[in-house]
Amino acid sequence: MDSIFIGGADANGSGTPDVAQSLLLKIANRHGLIAGATGTGKTVTLQNLAQGFSDAGVPVFCADVKGDLSGICMPGSTDHKLHEKFLSRASKIGMESLEYDSAPTIFWDVFGENGHPIRTTISEMGPLLLSRLMGLTDAQEGVLNIAFEYADDNGLLLLDLKDLRKLLVHMSDKDVRDALSQEYGNIASASLGAVQRNLLVMEREGADLFFGEPALELSDMMRTATNGRGIVNVLDATRLINSPKLYSTFLLWLLSELFEQLPEVGDPDKPRLVFFFDEAHLLFDDAPSALLQKIEQVVRLIRSKGVGVYFVTQNPRDLPESVLAQLGNRLQHALRAYTPAERKGVRAAAQSFRENEAFDTEEVITQLGVGEALVSTLDAKGAPGIVQWTVIRPPASRLGPATEAERRKVQTSSPVAGKYEKAIDRESAYEVLEAREAKAARDAEELAKREAKAKAELEKKKKKSSTRRSSRRMSSLEKAGNQAARTASREIVRYILRGIMGTFKR
Repeated sequence: MDSIFIGGADANGSGTPDVAQSLLLKIANRHGLIAGATGTGKTVTLQNLAQGFSDAGVPVFCADVKGDLSGICMPGSTDHKLHEKFLSRASKIGMESLEYDSAPTIFWDVFGENGHPIRTTISEMGPLLLSRLMGLTDAQEGVLNIAFEYADDNGLLLLDLKDLRKLLVHMSDKDVRDALSQEYGNIASASLGAVQRNLLVMEREGADLFFGEPALELSDMMRTATNGRGIVNVLDATRLINSPKLYSTFLLWLLSELFEQLPEVGDPDKPRLVFFFDEAHLLFDDAPSALLQKIEQVVRLIRSKGVGVYFVTQNPRDLPESVLAQLGNRLQHALRAYTPAERKGVRAAAQSFRENEAFDTEEVITQLGVGEALVSTLDAKGAPGIVQWTVIRPPASRLGPATEAERRKVQTSSPVAGKYEKAIDRESAYEVLEAREAKAARDAEELAKREAKAKAELEKKKKKSSTRRSSRRMSSLEKAGNQAARTASREIVRYILRGIMGTFKR
């Protein structure tokens, strides 16, 4: 198998599909775009491509935003209300038969409700993506960078939100903040407080379930079944999509981890993994320039790691030009053109294709029916093909969601069942700082007792020597006593600071 059958193309503009439209596996890692207005068939196209890659032995990751993509784990049925239409479409595009089949599936869920939990650590997420997730300003992001640097320098593991929260509380102590400011740069208390408040908001959105251990092992998403078919990893995002920043940041983190961990493979005969990013516009909404640069870098270079990224969105304009330029395989469903801005978007989408003399691309985009798309894929040499008016093949798996019982059965028999369900809370920054502060408190209490004892003894000596004083000048004994008291006070402060700061070098 060297290609994925997409549908039948009308090469001559006759209105009848007469050419098979396929996606070559060897150029499938050149990324792609699936675009179109709501209800035009994007989900079916995504489902067909995902199952096609699975049949070719390529693992797939896709986000299920509406909940209906879960049906890929079940075969289609002749009892389905669209079965007759599917048969007619299959015959129209030259399919000899319509065979229903499922794809091997693993369900994932950040919240652990409708799939295996997905977690990562605060350290793995890093300050850049966390700043994006919390919507921090540059000054606040700088404070977060200092927190990460200080944690690295002092062996403080940042695994979950309570670790980061404890570290920020620790840094808010005036003595600690002053010492850190001298070493790493100024830490404004207002910026530190803003980071703490944003952390609380993020926690309320459910991010505390995402951060922790056991962290996801990417190898568990790059599996093949015993029959050689690629596993389709379905992320249940029906709840996650209600937190758009968490959704987009999570998917960008996953892409970044793939980019960082996978070795270079050049242009393999087929991708090592194909990644579908639904509701792709959320990735770029209000993204700061530093983050946009990172996205562009990952999309541009991850191809050499054997990973194909397919963005799914309503309009190509949702993506920056620098990213669109990297997407070689394009499937454009119908667009609406009711307003001047929408007509401009249609014109831009049409101009992105290699022109077909048989029809007006700009006009056809607004006339496409459900299950039809304008398709242009790369040829064997990597050149974009002429755009074709294509009837998309009917899906082999179920069109619609899996039932709760079906989902539970798939999850129970999953190859990673039981691996991620139970959270692990090992010693990290929270426990270390708690222990340091407890020790500092004990040391301070002990020094306070010693100071009180020294003062009591001093008072006794002062009473004995008061009768022998001949002047109002302070005796050498009093001077020594006061000096001892001041020294003890300094020792208390030093012990407290040393205990809290741990191994911090001033």
